[in-house]
Amino acid sequence: MSLHKHTIRALVWAGVLACAGAHIDALADSMNDLLLPGKVIEGHAKYESDCSNCHKRFDKAAQAGLCKDCHKEISKDIAEKRGFHGRMKEQKQCRECHTEHKGRNARISQLDPRNFDHSITGFVLKGGHLKDKVQCKDCHLPSKKFRDAPTKCFGCHEKDDKHKGKFGTDCAACHEEKDWKTIHFDHSKSDFPLLGKHANVKCKSCHLDNRFKETPRDCYSCHKKDDEHKGNFGTKCATCHTERSWKEILFDHDTKTKFPLLGKHHDAKCTACHKGDLYKDKLQTDCYSCHKKDDKHKGGFGVKCEACHSERSWKEVKFDHSKTKFPLLGKHHDLKCSACHKGEMQKDKLVFKEKLKTDCLSCHEKDDLHKGQEGKKCENCHGSDSWKKAIFDHRFSRFPLTGKHLLVECKKCHSTVMFKDAKSDCWSCHQKQDIHKRAMGTACDNCHNTRSWKDWDFDHDKTRFKLTGKHKTLKCIECHNVPAGGYKLLVAASCVSCHDKDDKHNGAYGRQCDQCHIGSSWKVIKEGSDRWIKNGSKTKPAVRR
Repeated sequence: MSLHKHTIRALVWAGVLACAGAHIDALADSMNDLLLPGKVIEGHAKYESDCSNCHKRFDKAAQAGLCKDCHKEISKDIAEKRGFHGRMKEQKQCRECHTEHKGRNARISQLDPRNFDHSITGFVLKGGHLKDKVQCKDCHLPSKKFRDAPTKCFGCHEKDDKHKGKFGTDCAACHEEKDWKTIHFDHSKSDFPLLGKHANVKCKSCHLDNRFKETPRDCYSCHKKDDEHKGNFGTKCATCHTERSWKEILFDHDTKTKFPLLGKHHDAKCTACHKGDLYKDKLQTDCYSCHKKDDKHKGGFGVKCEACHSERSWKEVKFDHSKTKFPLLGKHHDLKCSACHKGEMQKDKLVFKEKLKTDCLSCHEKDDLHKGQEGKKCENCHGSDSWKKAIFDHRFSRFPLTGKHLLVECKKCHSTVMFKDAKSDCWSCHQKQDIHKRAMGTACDNCHNTRSWKDWDFDHDKTRFKLTGKHKTLKCIECHNVPAGGYKLLVAASCVSCHDKDDKHNGAYGRQCDQCHIGSSWKVIKEGSDRWIKNGSKTKPAVRR
């Protein structure tokens, strides 16, 4: 019973307390309304009835934490130090910037657009974004939070995309903030680096209809209209041409073909030889196939042009005639081939009837002034440098040339072109120079030599009158004298023949002066000469005869 009473009492007090609590809560709500400094913004209105949602009694510092509990994205920015709130140099209490209780339509974000440092947000304003015509509202729409403004180009500029999304949404990969026309796309990082003239070509020239991924990379797809070969050289333009110029050819004919380009072939245009389909019409590599029209020999020398000519010039002949039986020497070296190798035309072809003879007269019969009388071997006398230059070796003739004869021109002795008729005796040539007037005969070489007329070779000791003493110093003319200034042979070799005027004995001792006197002096008398005088005179002196 007592327990029942206590239970009833407890229940009564509980009801009383419950009524009191409800009254207290109602009283607290009325107190909140009385203490509220002003209406909160529309976004916070649902939390306005309970101050504890944003305030903690007796702890002002806890308010920022309560803000972060609701504004989790802001809390995350601060924790990761990104965005505007995360990059603030000094972390402040939320209430310092965002003042509440200003009314339902109040703006609690106190930002000055003119002085706001946008770089704090992580989106630096550059180029065209800095222009006055771009305002905050252009990117930060009134119905959205500032932090929700797009940071990618396409978020704002989708309407400006002329490529219609075909290049993707990363506008910054190609364009700059300055303007849409300024391109910085690094094509070298793509599969098609821009080289040569490609570097200055506008994008739209290759990327037709704003297509990029489908743009062909082979030359022919873009340059088919530029192909002067009309497809005859295939479609792989890069095999021969460079991006710098169509005229610049990089095809290495020397290493990639069996026909190295030498001489004038190096400067010839490709189309000069390759006139058809490069792959179907195989080009012949022999000279005659291309140069038949240039053959001035009309096929007479065969079709192997390279045997004589070089690629530098038709006029430059490289045929080595020294390897034949007739080396080209002297003036022969400068002659044209056709000067010696002559043929006749037969059915538009030059024909040589017989092999060219190698003897001189076969070609030079008209030049033979000797009319064949000196034989056919012109080379015995003449050189290949000039007809006037004689190389005849007179040593092997019947008249070897010595002394001054070596300097005499052929025509001085050979007055006619008939050399065989030339005389070999001195008198025939030197008759007019014979000061002896033939008194000494015509064998001039008995006394004279070919060095000089004044140089004597005559040996008087081989005659009947050996020259001794002062006789050795005498001139020939002092003994061999004739009125005309010539010479004559002396028949008598006695002293008195020359010294009759010198005989002081007036012939008393006869004509043999050498019996007493010697050749060196009249004053010197031979030993025993007085005995000869006595025996010879007998009874009276000898009488001059």
